[in-house]
Amino acid sequence: MKISLITVVYNAETFLQECFNSVKEQTYNDIEYIVIDGGSTDGTLQIIQKNRSAIDYFVSEKDKGLYDALNKGIRNATGEVVGILNADDLFADAHVLAAVAKTFIDRPEIDGLYGDLNYIHPTANSIIRTWKSKQNTYADLKKGWMPAHPTLYLKRSLFGVNGDYSLDLGTAADYELILRYFFTHKIVAVYLPLLMVSMRAGGISNHSLRSRLAAFVNDYKALKRNKIPYPLFAVMRKKLSKISQF
Repeated sequence: MKISLITVVYNAETFLQECFNSVKEQTYNDIEYIVIDGGSTDGTLQIIQKNRSAIDYFVSEKDKGLYDALNKGIRNATGEVVGILNADDLFADAHVLAAVAKTFIDRPEIDGLYGDLNYIHPTANSIIRTWKSKQNTYADLKKGWMPAHPTLYLKRSLFGVNGDYSLDLGTAADYELILRYFFTHKIVAVYLPLLMVSMRAGGISNHSLRSRLAAFVNDYKALKRNKIPYPLFAVMRKKLSKISQF
């Protein structure tokens, strides 16, 4: 089973080599590695060229942001399953993709899977938060629950049926896609009880009070778009649920 793994990057020279190393260390071999660069102006392109032999598809050009780049990666993917690894993140160990592939092979009825994630300090690599997931229910989705997006792996065929990432919801595009797939279209997704990704803290939705307010509003719009009842309640629960991760 081929897994298409997508890394979107823009001016991420600081941690990109570590990201590439964690991909090259994976024990699973049937990987199609796709790197989409948004036109970096730092040393990112030099790092990519150094690792070009490990990359199956690469393009560097201006885009409309992270989710536009992800959509571009998905359109160029040929694997049966699609996942992502952010440019400043790492796989938790060398066996993550082997576990992903085994789960899809052993359970051909599933459409997707997700697992656990650690938020780590940007430079010290110490754990700041632990996002331990669970097997979801529709009641959980109504209460603002979502899996950790960097741990989500989906069958590629789903994107042709259920659509790709919406570009009008800012940083809530991943949340909206999850609601659309899990709640509206009721895909079969299972929880893989495995630490899958170490994610460096400091995402684009948390840079400032303004960005946090925009994220709140866009989460609310994502809930409304997918007809989640009591969306204001759900978005409040979504935000408050992060407290237990510290």
